[in-house]
This record gives sequence, structure tokens and C-alpha cells, in this order.
Amino acid sequence: MNTLKKDQLLQYTREVEETVYSFLPEEAGPQKTIFEAMNYSVKAGGKRLRPLLMREVYRLFGGKGDAIGPMMAAIEMIHTSSLIHDDLPCMDNDEYRRGKKTTWAVYGYDMAVLAGDALLMYAVETASKAFDKTEDAKRVGECIRILSERTGIYGMIGGQTVDVEMTGRPLKRETLDFIYRLKTGALLEASMRIGAVMAGASEEDCERVRDMALAVGLAFQIQDDILDVTSSQEVLGKPVLSDEKNNKTTYVSLEGIGKAREDVKALSEKAIRILKELPGSNVFLEDLIRMLVYREK
Repeated sequence: MNTLKKDQLLQYTREVEETVYSFLPEEAGPQKTIFEAMNYSVKAGGKRLRPLLMREVYRLFGGKGDAIGPMMAAIEMIHTSSLIHDDLPCMDNDEYRRGKKTTWAVYGYDMAVLAGDALLMYAVETASKAFDKTEDAKRVGECIRILSERTGIYGMIGGQTVDVEMTGRPLKRETLDFIYRLKTGALLEASMRIGAVMAGASEEDCERVRDMALAVGLAFQIQDDILDVTSSQEVLGKPVLSDEKNNKTTYVSLEGIGKAREDVKALSEKAIRILKELPGSNVFLEDLIRMLVYREK
């Protein structure tokens, strides 16, 4: 990615952050602590990939205006809630995330649980604000359904459940794919599908976006596994070798790092091929997919 595109990425990321932050609660009132914990967690950094992907797919299909804003904020809140819970002592027991202390390390175990729960609920409340920004209530309702389904027992939480239950136990490739498709892929899928639906894409194109998102999601998680064994805490901003520490089967431990890298490349090419078959053009979206799949942190 050349300097101009890096500048564009930084600009777009700042724009997305401004949108997300505009929906965060004011830190006031008797329950001020929960607001502070929620905001600390969302503002702790990150690439903002999910809301950025959502906005760029929205633009790909001709979406305009700020109707997508509440959905962008909602997906980042849900993603953040999952990170809060992932870091808890009962889960991965990590004290650092993005180079900063994790929520439970700053606010305590109890408040971190509540902050994660609060962001999940506040995300749905935030997404519903899209009703006031568009006359097409059906699109908003469909997006809230996608958001809820891809977050819940048939999405992210379902994948996390199997992941927790299978920790320390040998996994078959099919089970690992299931975990990755739900735990990591579900929110990426939701992000891109919501962008398409809010822009009024056809049902056929929404299915193509879903297939593209599934490829991106799996490639993203495999690359995460690669970085866990090849990178450092200073680069990643979080502990490395955490999967090994927690005795988890990963794509790398199952297939080897060479095969993992080959599959990341194949999945990336599949996603780009589908993108180019879709109507419209968004060069930045293509670059973004390549960047997140081949990222080094």
C-alpha cells in the first residue's frame, strides 16, 4: 500500500471513529462507571475494520448519507464487547489489548462483565436509531436481524461457545472451520451484508457479499493464527503465543504455517474475485480487503 493509500486509510479510519464515538454515552449520572468502562473499551484503539468495511460496501452499492452511521457504531460496540469478554480471567486471561490494559485490569472483573453486556445491549439501541435516518424501515429491520443473528447463538456467541468447550481438546478441521466461521467471521459477514442491505442491493448481490465476507473472515482468522506464532507483543499490542498458552488448536497447529499462508492467499483471491463481479467500483475496498488479510498486526 503506497503512501497515498495509507493516508487515505488513516483519513477513513478517523472518519469512522468520529461516527462511532458520536454514539457513545455521556459519562455522567449514578451509573457513570459503566459509561466510563464502555467508552474506555471502545476508545482503546483498533483498526475499525468492521464499520469501515460496512461503510465501503454501502458506498459500493451507491449508498449515501448518514443512515449507515448507527449500524457502523453498533457493529464496533459488539466487536468491543466480545474483546472485553475474551480478555477476562475466565476466558483468555489477558491483561493487555492494543498495547493498553484490558478493561477488567482497569475496572475490575465485575465491571468488565457489565461493560461487555452493556455494549451488547446498547449496540441494538444504537442500531435502531437508523429508523430515524431513512424512510425504508424494512431495510433497517433486516439489518437489525442480521446484527442480532450474527452476534448471538447462531453467530459469534455460538462460535465462542464451541471454542471454550473444545479448549485443550483435539479438533477436527471441520470443527475449527465452524468456530472460525462464527466466532470471527460472523461479525465481518454482518458488517458487509448490512452495508449492502442498507444501500438497497439486490438479494442476489447480498448473497455474493455474504460469500465474499465468509472468505475474508476465514482468511482474517488464519492470518491471526499466523501472527500469534510469528509476531511479538510490541507489534501486536497484545500477548503472543496465547493460543499455545491456552492449549488451543489453531489453523497453524493443525495444518502447518506453510499451508496456512497458502490458504490465506487463496481465500483472499476468492474474495477479490467476488468483489470484482459485483456492480459498482470501490478500489479502496479492494485494497482494504488485501490489507486486513495480509496485515502484520
